[in-house]
Amino acid sequence: MQSRMQNPAMVLTDAMGPIQAVLKAVRTGGVDGEILELVHLRISQINGCSACVDGGAKTARKAGVSDERLATVAAWRETPYFSDEERAALELAESATRLADRPNPVTDEVWDHAASYFDEKQLASIVLMIGVTNMFNRLNATTRQIAGAWG
Repeated sequence: MQSRMQNPAMVLTDAMGPIQAVLKAVRTGGVDGEILELVHLRISQINGCSACVDGGAKTARKAGVSDERLATVAAWRETPYFSDEERAALELAESATRLADRPNPVTDEVWDHAASYFDEKQLASIVLMIGVTNMFNRLNATTRQIAGAWG
């Protein structure tokens, strides 16, 4: 396997600082770090970004996510290992990632369910994590970044 090029955010060095600033801001929203890592990992699985799935699993493990939950996040609806709060975040993440799959992908029901667990600042954090993860997935998948190449 060989990547097509270095990650574009690394090539255009002025891009990485603002992206990192958004990720830093995400961490100030009051959402448990495990939830943010589960959101990142699930989105990366959906988008088939091997570099982000690999890195996301490692980061999630460091944040305290158990191996049992890492192994089943792709099937979170069918497993007993996730809290209602985590399920709401994962449902929002999947809906916001699969925008083209159906009309009105982020329904009021999905949004209201998440809003029943998270306040506006926390929702902002989750939505920003969804956006940044999708951006990285697209950069990495397009340029074929290799799983494990970043450490």
